[in-house]
Amino acid sequence: MRMKMTKGLLQVGVLGMSLLAANVMAAVSVSEAAKLGTTLTPMGAEMAGNADGSIPAWKPMSKTAGAVDSKGFLADPYANEKPLFTITAQNVDQYKDKLAPGQYAMFKRYPETFKMPVYPSHRGATVPDEVFAAIKENATKTKLVAGGNGLEDFKTAVPFPIPQNGVEVIWNHITRYRGGSVKRLVTQATPQPNGSYSLVYFQDQFVFRDKMKDYDPANPGNILFYFKQEVTAPSRLAGGVLLVHETLDQVKEPRLAWVYNAGQRRVRRAPQVSYDGPGTAADGLRTSDNLDMYNGAPDRYDWKLEGKKEMYIASDSYKLDSPNVKYADIIKAGHINQDLTRYELRRVWHVVATLKEGQRHIYAKRDFYIDEDTWQAAVIDHYDGRGQLWRVAEAHSQDYYNVQVPWYTLETLYDLQSGRYLALGMKNEEKSAYDFGFTATTADFTPTALRQSGVR
Repeated sequence: MRMKMTKGLLQVGVLGMSLLAANVMAAVSVSEAAKLGTTLTPMGAEMAGNADGSIPAWKPMSKTAGAVDSKGFLADPYANEKPLFTITAQNVDQYKDKLAPGQYAMFKRYPETFKMPVYPSHRGATVPDEVFAAIKENATKTKLVAGGNGLEDFKTAVPFPIPQNGVEVIWNHITRYRGGSVKRLVTQATPQPNGSYSLVYFQDQFVFRDKMKDYDPANPGNILFYFKQEVTAPSRLAGGVLLVHETLDQVKEPRLAWVYNAGQRRVRRAPQVSYDGPGTAADGLRTSDNLDMYNGAPDRYDWKLEGKKEMYIASDSYKLDSPNVKYADIIKAGHINQDLTRYELRRVWHVVATLKEGQRHIYAKRDFYIDEDTWQAAVIDHYDGRGQLWRVAEAHSQDYYNVQVPWYTLETLYDLQSGRYLALGMKNEEKSAYDFGFTATTADFTPTALRQSGVR
């Protein structure tokens, strides 16, 4: 059954009948893929704006949309704009239809301080032309295999720009373009309910397979990307290193992970770095698959595509990323400083993940709201085994326009029950912003290399 694009919202009803056993799912036709770049953006979003103009038509940002400082931080192209209005606990009910239940719950949990300043919407996300070309090729070639748990004939990014079910939307998030390779220095905070916190500092390296110098396109294998993360502070954690080989089909070949323990000077396999295993130095506030909003194998859930809707999501978050802002300006009691945030009306895909019978995970249900222009998860609501809303993940995104990479500025995960939260990705006070496009070989991401690099 094929979805029909409409000028307004895309209503797809109940197309996401779980996963269709272990059969290979067909790609779209050549004629349907021809919509990419015409009625659809090359990434698969609706090219047109909405009926009243509150969501504009897609217009890719220029690589020179703003200045880039000596550390690599980007100027805010929209710095002169003022909020159209601000959503508060006093007026939230009139905007409830354009909020996720988790966002609405934040107003109820923190009625005095939580707010959402809403600005004019911009749709400037873009990627390099060769990535757009690969996405169009994926549309007619890439297939789901192993009941939706793997991909076949996949190139670079976004296998299903015209998705037909929920798990295809999730694969688009998992595989979306993030610059090919990146080095970054980021921090993580897990504040107490009173706002007190300490920081954990990470040095990350992240490389997709086709950006490896020794990548063989004729024999791509089952690796999607390589990830290495070293904790550099505080001293009690410093020197620990995590290495991950992310597989495309994690049921056929589970994610390969190792940790280097600086105190023991040993490298160990780390099978717990998956699903609801504890996130690194997160004080129990996130799971392994909460990183990047969601990551890993989709096999434990049934995925239902509810459709598309208009929603306020945190976008163009350049103010929040400014090097003039201190970490203490961002981290506050209960939630981050909402005065530094920016929300825009966008179209999002809504996917509901329900834990399969017989499977185990601390989250029995997750509601995903994924930005149509970038395939990035913007909000994910997490429900516990009792069916109660437990944690609310909200991503603050920006377009790294100078290198044509849409990505996150900051990931937040709010625990409505404990009053605590996690904020990951701050780099405001670091010596450099993201370093995209570095080169590496597979030898740089082996357990042996991990042992050599992990010296306290």
